[in-house]
Amino acid sequence: MELAAFQQQMRTLYGERDRERGLARTFAWFTEECGELSRALFRGDHTDRLREFGDVLAWLASLADQAGVDLASAAERYGTGCPRCAAAPCACVRPGA
Repeated sequence: MELAAFQQQMRTLYGERDRERGLARTFAWFTEECGELSRALFRGDHTDRLREFGDVLAWLASLADQAGVDLASAAERYGTGCPRCAAAPCACVRPGA
C-alpha cells in the first residue's frame, strides 16, 4: 500500500474520532504503541512485530493528518539519500567512530 493511500485510509477509518481526541491525546496513544513495539521487538515474535509496526504506523498517520503533514511528502526528505550528506548509504561521520 502506498504511503499516501495508507494515510487516507487512516483518515477515513479514524480521522473524525482522532480529531475529537486531539493532538496531545493522540500523541500519548502513539507513544504507548511505541512501547508495545519495543516489547514486540525484544520479547515478541514476527507476528507481534508485524502487528505493532502496523499500529505505530497507523498512529503516526493520524498524528501527521492532525498536524496537516502529508507523510508521503515528509518521506521525500530521504528519497535521494541522507538529508545531511546526500549519500546513499549515509557517509556522515558518526561521533565516536
